[in-house]
Amino acid sequence: NLLRHTGLPSRPPLGTSSLPRKPPAWLQNDKKVLQFNGYFQEHVVENPDENFRIRKCVFYYYLDDHTMYITEPRVENAGIPQGVFLKRHAFPKPDGGVYHWTDLDAGKEIEVYGRVYKLVSYDAFTAEYCASAGHPLSPCEGAPDDNFKMTRKMINMKQNPPDLAETKEYFEVKLKGGKPNKKLASYLENDRKVLSFRVLWDDTSYDGGEKQYILNYFLSDQTMEVKEVRVANSGIDDFPMLLKRMKVPKEPVLTHYPSMSLRKEDYYLPTDLIVGNVIKVYSRDILLISCDAYTTQWFKDNENIDQVPLKVKNPRKNLKYQPVPKYNGFGTEEDSMASVNALILKPPKKDEQKIFKNDMHILRFDARLVSTEPDDENRKFIIAFYCGDDTIQVYEVCDRNS
Repeated sequence: NLLRHTGLPSRPPLGTSSLPRKPPAWLQNDKKVLQFNGYFQEHVVENPDENFRIRKCVFYYYLDDHTMYITEPRVENAGIPQGVFLKRHAFPKPDGGVYHWTDLDAGKEIEVYGRVYKLVSYDAFTAEYCASAGHPLSPCEGAPDDNFKMTRKMINMKQNPPDLAETKEYFEVKLKGGKPNKKLASYLENDRKVLSFRVLWDDTSYDGGEKQYILNYFLSDQTMEVKEVRVANSGIDDFPMLLKRMKVPKEPVLTHYPSMSLRKEDYYLPTDLIVGNVIKVYSRDILLISCDAYTTQWFKDNENIDQVPLKVKNPRKNLKYQPVPKYNGFGTEEDSMASVNALILKPPKKDEQKIFKNDMHILRFDARLVSTEPDDENRKFIIAFYCGDDTIQVYEVCDRNS
């Protein structure tokens, strides 16, 4: 060993037994911070609107080295410096010593450098830690509001009259400001969300009858369209679009000229489209009878409304068919039916697959003629059945010297 020649004392290598069984306080409480919310009252001089101002603060207490720092949340248009109020260090008490976390509680007042702060609340981790350490905290309180905050709240709640708002918007656009798009938020939130209903219109025109349509309501811009449901063999020329996509007013304002009336039209909203209700689409009474699955779920989630479909009876179809005439004896029965089903005669189609499969299959049977004549009793016949086209052939076996 080279250490014995240097004269330095030798020691055994460190093992696991040299590590402390209990970690130190700074390691045990590393990254553990207690948070308290409070405020202090600041006097305001030479101001007729307010005599004092409430300034809210947040207190952070670090358990690893028992230091604190105070920060002030930023308030819009406050006019005073905000941010870090006191840097992190051990806060001294007025009577000596430093503040410990056991000195902090909701409802208590602490004095730091001549300024009195009152603690009103804390976060969930702080309450859990203090309770586990045997020091439960008092219930949280609320911080009071000053005249400045109440005045700013009333100003923000105040709405400008329409003429002043339009003038303000005009000057903002004139000074190269952006014009606010009030419909952008609704478009981004409800784009491609469509409520689809099946509706019924009792048409009183010459064609008459009840006609079914599809009503699509677009949530992005509160417009709707009405499409016709095509029915096969209805005898009516279908028109694909009854109403193009547009805002539909509940009661249209009828005037001789545009902008002649100052009354604004009231348009249909999703809450007006309930299954079973009758809505007017430009003087047409439209009955909502059902909706799709997405529309049903949307009303249940957003409006807490259950859309129950109506039971609508389908119109009875009294179709009269021309009776099939009897077989006239010309050609086969299939040839005769060709003249019944079509105006232009067409030859009947043969089952090519059946002919290809059973063309060589022929069933033959021996037969005798049933007759009252004695000479015909000995006549013999052969009946052949062709499986390819279901035809029958009968021929007689000739006897000699008959």
